[in-house]
Parts: sequence; C-alpha cells; structure tokens
Amino acid sequence: MKFSLVLSIAAGLLFPAVLYGGDTEYYRHIVFDNSLTSDDYFYSYAQASAPSSIEQKGGRLPVESDKFVTAPNALRLHWTSQAPGGWEAEVRVVNFRYRFPEFSGRNLYFWCYSPQAIAADDLPGIMLSTTREGLQVAEFPGSFSDPLPLGKFAGNLPAGRWVQIRIPLSEFHTGSIYEFRPRFVQNVLFLQGRADGASHTLIIDEIRFEDDADSDATAHASLPTPQKVSAVGYDRHVDVRWDPVQDAALDRYVIYRALDGKDFRPIGIQIPGTQRFSDFLGTSGVTAQYKVAAMDRHYRQSQLSNPVSASTRELSDDELLTMLQEACFRYYWEAADPHSGMARENIPGDERMVATGASGFGIMALVTGASRQLITREEAVDRLAKIVSFLETGQRYHGAWSHYMDGNTGKTMPVFGTFDNGGDLVETSFLMQGLLAARQYFHGRTEKEQSLYRRITQLWETVEWDWYRETPQSDFLYWHWSSQWSWQIHHPLIGFNEVMITYLLAIASPTHGVPADLYYSGWAGQSETAIRYRGGWSSAVDGDHYGNGHTYFGTKLDVGVGTGGPLFFTHYSYMGFDPHRLHDRYTSSYFDNNRNLALVNRGYSIANPKHFAGYGPNAWGLTASDGPMGYLPHAPDNGSDDGTLTLTGALASFPYTPEASLAAFNHFYRDLGDQLWDIYGPRDAFNPSQNWVSNIYMGLNQAPITVMIENYRTGLVWKSFMANPEIGVMLQKLEAAEKKQN
Repeated sequence: MKFSLVLSIAAGLLFPAVLYGGDTEYYRHIVFDNSLTSDDYFYSYAQASAPSSIEQKGGRLPVESDKFVTAPNALRLHWTSQAPGGWEAEVRVVNFRYRFPEFSGRNLYFWCYSPQAIAADDLPGIMLSTTREGLQVAEFPGSFSDPLPLGKFAGNLPAGRWVQIRIPLSEFHTGSIYEFRPRFVQNVLFLQGRADGASHTLIIDEIRFEDDADSDATAHASLPTPQKVSAVGYDRHVDVRWDPVQDAALDRYVIYRALDGKDFRPIGIQIPGTQRFSDFLGTSGVTAQYKVAAMDRHYRQSQLSNPVSASTRELSDDELLTMLQEACFRYYWEAADPHSGMARENIPGDERMVATGASGFGIMALVTGASRQLITREEAVDRLAKIVSFLETGQRYHGAWSHYMDGNTGKTMPVFGTFDNGGDLVETSFLMQGLLAARQYFHGRTEKEQSLYRRITQLWETVEWDWYRETPQSDFLYWHWSSQWSWQIHHPLIGFNEVMITYLLAIASPTHGVPADLYYSGWAGQSETAIRYRGGWSSAVDGDHYGNGHTYFGTKLDVGVGTGGPLFFTHYSYMGFDPHRLHDRYTSSYFDNNRNLALVNRGYSIANPKHFAGYGPNAWGLTASDGPMGYLPHAPDNGSDDGTLTLTGALASFPYTPEASLAAFNHFYRDLGDQLWDIYGPRDAFNPSQNWVSNIYMGLNQAPITVMIENYRTGLVWKSFMANPEIGVMLQKLEAAEKKQN
C-alpha cells in the first residue's frame, strides 16, 4: 500500500506525437510534443492582468488541432498586450514517476506558426524556471532566468509558415538569487513583451533541448527503412508492428496511414525501444493501410516501408476479452527489462528500475500468455528461467527481496528513502505468489521445466518469513528489514488491505513458517495497535476491528475498513490465491466479500457524492494509480476520491462483477478509446473533471487485468497456485486456528 513529429518546413508535412517506449534518452530532450487531451493542455498554466489578456481554458493553455508540427495538436498563445497589464503562459515539463530529471542539450528549440506576420518587437518574452511553480520561486534550489526577447532569436515571423527557433542555453542568465541550472528546467514560460495593444496568435509546438545539428556526427547518415511491418485489426483499432532499426541516429519512428491506399499521411510516432503503434479508428468495418519510416533528431527521414493493410471488425465479448488480455500482457513480454526479464515499475520511467511485486504479477501474466498461446510454452519457460536467474543472484535480506532492484545488477534501489534499503516482505509475497503459480503450471517432464520447478522451490524455501516476525513473541509480521537500519521502519502488517497473501505464504512456508495463530493476532488482530492502525489510514470507525457488518450503497461488507478502500485490496492477494477457498470467523467467503467490495466501489461511483465528471454505472474503479496529483490510493470515500478513475479497478474485478466489468470495458474502449487505448491496452487512469489522462503505464496495474480475466474465464491461475501442496496444508492450519478462536 505504498501506496508525434515534425516537419519538413513546408506547411502541411506534419508528423504526429509520441506514445510510449523504452528509451529514456527521448525524455531527456522533450518538454512538449503533444497533448493527450484535445481542448486544453493539462501541464500548462496561463494568467493575465487587465487590460492585457491571454486565451485560457480553466487556467490552462488551449490546444490547437488544425495547425501543428507534432500531430495531432500544438499549443495556442492568443494574447493582447496593453500597459499597464501583463500576461504569462507556462508549459510545464511532464514528470513521469522516476523519470531521469536532467535535460541534455545546449540549445532550446521550438517551432512557431502565426496566421498573420508578427514583427520581432511584438513577440513575447521567454523565461525558464527550475520549479513546477514557475516564477513563484522562493526557496533553494529553485531558480528562474531573466526574460529574453523572443524576437532576438526569431526575427520577424512570416505569416502561414512554421519556423524553428533556436536559443542557446548560454543566453539564459539567472534572475533569481540562486544559480540557474537549465538542465533542471521544469517550466518554459512565455510572457508579455511590447504592449502594442494588438491581438496576436502564435502556435507553439515541439519544445525540446538539443545540441546543434552540425555537432551530431551521425546526423547526415541515411537511416535504414523499417522492415517486416505488419498490421492486425481488432474491434476499433489496428496494431502496427515492425522490426527495430539498429542505428545510433534513430530518434523516432513515423507511422503513416491511408484509408484509400494512396494518400498516406503521418498519424503518429514511436520512440526507439518500442516497435508497436496502436491506431484507434473508432469504428469497426474500416480498412486502413500503413507505412513506417525512421527519423533522426534533425527530422531526416528514411524511405517509407512497404505498405501493409488491416481492417477492424466487430468482436464478440469473448474476443474482446482476449484482445484486452493480450494487450495488457505485452507490458510484461515486450516491455520487460531485457537483462533480468523482470517488470518495470512504470513506462515511461526509470529504465534501470525493476519492481519485485509487479514482476510477480507479470509472472502470472506469463502463465496466462502461455495458456492463451500468445507465446509458446517454451518461450514462457525461457523467460521464467531468466527471471529466476536474476532473482538467484539479486540482493536478498533473510530471503526477501527489496521493493525495487536495478535490472542490470540486482542491487537494491532505495526509492523511498535511506531506510528502504533492505527486504520488503509484501513485495516478496507478491513475487512468490507468481512464482508458485508458475511452479505448478510449468511442472512438465522436460528438463527445462523440471529445472525451473527445482529452482523456484529453492527460492521459495529460502524466504525467511519467520525472521520478519521480529521476535518469536511478536503478534505481527513486519513489512521491512534492513541490514543497516534493522527494524527502523517497523511497519506491522495489519488487515484488511492488500497484504493478506503475506500472512498466507508465511503460514504455508515449509521451512520458515509462522504459526497460523498469527493470522488472528496480526492480520485480523484486535489489539489497540491494530485498531489504531486501521482507523489511522482509513479515518473510519467502521471495520476498525477488522469485521465491518455495515451496508453501503445497498451492499453489506463483512470485512473491510469504512467503504472498503481501493480495489487493489481485492486483487493483489487473490491473483493466485483463490478467495473461494478462504473463510474465517469474520466472513464465510472472501470471494463474496471481495465481490461486495467491488459492488460498493461501483455503487459509490454511481451515487457520485462529490459530483465528479465521468462517473457512472459503466465508469467506476477507484484504486491506486498515478493521478493528476501523483500516486494515490483512490478509494470510495470523501478523503480518497479526487475524480480519478483507474481502469484496472473495474477490469481486474471480472471474477467478482463480470457484467459490470464488461460494461465498463465497452465504455472505456469503444466510447473513450481514442484517449484511453494504447499499445499496452487501457491507459493507467483518467480524471474527466480535470481533463487529465495518464501518460504512463504501471507494472502493478496491467497484469491484474490479464490474470483476473483469466481467473474469470477458466480459473487457470487460481488452479495453478492452489495446486501447490503447501497451500492445502496452510488452509488446514487456518481451519484449526479458526476453531481455537471460536
């Protein structure tokens, strides 16, 4: 619960916007290429003091959809400068979680277009700032530059033609009391220049940091043409694929589409590291043709590939589910860390970082992928062998792995601070849940599978679950331990939340097990510590004693604090472990209780007490994700609901609410797919009230969709995990512990 592109200067040769990929280098250059929303740009700000004015929508810059360099849109500055007023417009850097924070390049470049000519003296000023707050910088190390006249670098702008502006970063000098360091820029600001009293429009596109064109030794090299381009049509979209271009000068791929087989126009780009593009056409029965080209940073483009064709067609519900599973599965197959095979925390993000728990979920997605013949069984075994090899040599702490590791070295990455430099038992349990499901599914007679079985068993039996009890007398398992800091974090594991699987596996361990009674003293504990813990994170009295018994939106909850919390509580522990098989003194069925938690979540979204846009019977699913304000555990309560809907919430609830989950998917895909569907399936989250769409995918959120849909369809992952003999023994121990409680 811790907790795209440009042009050949002639107007009309326009290229589209970046999607997602695995090349951090791209994000060390780009400030803006396009907006995911078509009316205003979320990562912007505009304000004016009368009598000056600047066009804005809800305090943000409007998006220009008719003229652009990076399709499908650009930003529009429409202003009037009059004394004694003023105006400013900010374009903020998009900070993907854990993205590399430095920019690279000696110049600031961007493209300008004006419908009418603008004299140099009438152009705005430009400044840079190293904080999200723009010019409201007060504390070290925040700083901002002195304003520069844009006309000094642009000259007189002609009408109706794109012009690229280059400003050496050496021209920007600090206007703050602190040193200005352009590599840490967070804001590009345009501001009032000469107060000429006239109305002007300037369209801005592709803002980036870059070296001089002639300093790039590879700039004049001819890029190879992408090969083996293919296209597959689905219900409302087409997937285009190609082989990677191996050339150091490659900066992006440009994808072209024609609907008549002749007039090929650019519709999007993809960056190095990802050779897939999703074209959402919005309807079935459409045939489209595609070509792909490679492009360098200076807009030199390869020859276009040979054309390929695909058609969309109406899919049945069953085919839609397979399509959804396949798309989410790609996150763990195509976008996994190439060295370790592990799952990345988020994409885009820090490419060094692999996530332990998300990798466990990804392993269960591999099981599903093999069963659905998205990959061969042998391919899955080979990938698992790579993952196991990495885990065998990665840093461990009494058998537990850390939350994040470097995918190249296996060393711990203490992302959450210096104390977080040791073992993370919860993430380890998510990982082990996946490994145990894979151990039983890939338990064939081949030597590869036999070896995989033995190696996973060795990993399983060397996790010292009992160590994480701290002392033999402790009533709890604890989340963290560090060889440097020992129990400094000292976070007890107390339910009801996502960590049920940790107690179940600790009790099940054949080598380092804990007493089954710990389930009732720790997980479902009634101590003052446990009661305060539940009330502390939920701000609710209902369920602070673990059992709840109250009815919310027409649904009674046996177990859960308040209205139940974020939906990942019903997913993470039950992707492998079958909740049909578990009951205790508080509920007769954890499957039924999980279903009721999902129903409460949906009921809250229908009631929509905070009146957020977009909520309804087919738009629900409050759970943890990156939202407009960062990573938060969104939940159906007043304090945890900010209008953000996370798609995995409804889509990973298929076993519990199949009709409602399918209706939600139809809405998210068929109605909103132009914004919400991309190469790894549904985007992570969206907030209609704030006109925000997530620009990342998360490793914790795509696999639950694939896996839980499979559990709904066939029960495969549940069956595989529950076939481990240690799980049956554990359930017997829990039965005995329950009788003691009664």
